[in-house]
Amino acid sequence: MKLFTCANCQNILYFENTLCEKCKSTLGYWPAGNRMVPLVADGAAWRGIAEGVQPDATLPALRTCANAEHAACNWLLDANDSTVLCASCRHNRQIPSLADPARAELWRRVQRAKNRLFYSLLSLGLPVAAPDGTSDGLIFDVLADPPDQAADHIMTGHQNGRITLALAEADDAERERRRTLFDEPYRSLLGHLRHEIGHYYWDVLVRDGSALEPCRALFGDDRSDYPAALARYHREGPPPDWAGAHVSAYATAHPWEDFAESFAHYLHIVDTLEMAAYFGVRLRPVLPGPEARAMAAELKFDPESGGDFTAIIDAWLKLTSMANNLNRCMGSADLYPFTLTETVVRKLGFIHTIVGAQRPRA
Repeated sequence: MKLFTCANCQNILYFENTLCEKCKSTLGYWPAGNRMVPLVADGAAWRGIAEGVQPDATLPALRTCANAEHAACNWLLDANDSTVLCASCRHNRQIPSLADPARAELWRRVQRAKNRLFYSLLSLGLPVAAPDGTSDGLIFDVLADPPDQAADHIMTGHQNGRITLALAEADDAERERRRTLFDEPYRSLLGHLRHEIGHYYWDVLVRDGSALEPCRALFGDDRSDYPAALARYHREGPPPDWAGAHVSAYATAHPWEDFAESFAHYLHIVDTLEMAAYFGVRLRPVLPGPEARAMAAELKFDPESGGDFTAIIDAWLKLTSMANNLNRCMGSADLYPFTLTETVVRKLGFIHTIVGAQRPRA
């Protein structure tokens, strides 16, 4: 993700900001221009402003996503757009009842994570089929567990373009309980969304593209019995040598899960490297001998051009070494508690290639 600033006062912003804390401008994210826009009211619409509260003539009249009413979304639409939902929220099909304040707050967390997901998808030029009345396209159902505790819990998953996310995953304590229960080193809302979208892009880029055979050569034969494979994994766990060829234990469950886990990690890597580049992060360790030169790196990733994947991985390994050490100084868990073997890097490189093929060419 890029680093955003307020066009009115140049204050550094977070992607979720709706107010600039320095100049007090109302803010919204304009996806068509990949910009955070300071706004002034103009009748029923909003107008973008530039430095000195001057009108920004490059922008149309704007309005906020309907979910801004619930403090769940800060994305903007053209005021003449026929829909009331932004480019991210229009993919929502089911959300929990917002009459319950606790559920409403959990859903806001989900929506903010989903907006970060869509930022990445749009920046990378990946196809996102919106519901159009004739096709469901890509849709999200965010579902709460039923009140009857004896009933089955909602399971997060993907099927034919429908991503289901259990609302309980937005509860930090519950998510940490599940992370511990399943002996996972990492579990987050954004991680769930990136994993499930990986299943969607297996359908779109691999199955319906021209990458099925090379994908099978790397990840395994997806035609193996999926329910049986999941049942076996949950019964027996991963094989003892899983870490040599898989980014996580769960990736061993089935080739589809291996691809989805790898896709999620690819998004982790490129999104974080882009932010590091915007902060101008350069690694120049103060170490004796050749170790300092070996660990030196310039961190960068441009979603429009992609770049050389060997350089991307080299920068990522060095960045996460630094970040993990910093986290440990704070008594926190590693930022990136994973090991990338040569086999895993080849899988990530495959995803880099098929994602890169979607970028528009001049």
